[in-house]
Amino acid sequence: MSESDENEIEQIIRNISPEEALELIKDMQDDPDFIILDVRTPKEFESGHIEGAINIDFRDENFASTMDERDKEKKYMICCGSGVRSSKALTVMQDCGYIEVYNILGGIRMWKVSGFPLTEE
Repeated sequence: MSESDENEIEQIIRNISPEEALELIKDMQDDPDFIILDVRTPKEFESGHIEGAINIDFRDENFASTMDERDKEKKYMICCGSGVRSSKALTVMQDCGYIEVYNILGGIRMWKVSGFPLTEE
């Protein structure tokens, strides 16, 4: 095994259902290193988002550089409207070297269909 293999950290990059996401949120609610990242536009975000989420717009021209500057050691759960942008964001984050990222399949749309709460605060 080469030295570079020994230093390589295994990434956890997964698509999860809204139900799995809700469980993850419950399990991680007291962990300051767990971040819910909503990659929709600010207007979409303001219309309702998962409580505690932060908003970084995937469509912003600086998205990749913004993500490259964030703490890659933290655990992230990402979502968008339907899962398309968050899937693309997942790839960006994986390429940037994020250690642990979970993507909610179906995005906020499936979150709502599952009957889970959103906030506008």
